[in-house]
Amino acid sequence: MAFNGQRILPAVRRYKDLEKLVKSDYTYIVLLNSHIGQLKHLIQLAKNNEKKVLLHADLVQGLRNDEYAAQFLCQDIRPAGLISTRKNVVVTAKKHQLISIQRLFLLDSIALESSYKLLETTQPDFIEVLPGVMPHIIKEVYEKSRIPIVAGGLIRQKHEVGEALRAGATAVTTSRAELWWD
Repeated sequence: MAFNGQRILPAVRRYKDLEKLVKSDYTYIVLLNSHIGQLKHLIQLAKNNEKKVLLHADLVQGLRNDEYAAQFLCQDIRPAGLISTRKNVVVTAKKHQLISIQRLFLLDSIALESSYKLLETTQPDFIEVLPGVMPHIIKEVYEKSRIPIVAGGLIRQKHEVGEALRAGATAVTTSRAELWWD
């Protein structure tokens, strides 16, 4: 079962939130807005507490978003997975047997169609659909790609989490702490 059945993937921006989450029942944590100098410490903190970090590679400050950066993250930092909008980052994560999550910003029909072409190339383990408050699009992307969906972005209320999951999302990423705790 994906993410050990975990349906909420808490997305952290601040160190103090990570400190709280490593003491929680969550196994998977999404790490946003990190700095290259902090990464080893943050990943080690999570691993020491038996947590798995899904690192948003595009949001690592001080690191260029290219294949070399992806190789560095895969080989030296070793999170459980990488999330990225970039094809080369997703492909590199797959090559290194990390969880690969292709992040898609679905702003209009053109973005949706170009995303389908991108997915044929990257074949990620998961697709993160943003914004995640579009149940009919979550369903369509899954039906077309057959790749498990993670919904994220603009999910602000508990009922929106439920709608995304009922539409077929495997899990929901959210930075809203009030949605992490039931």
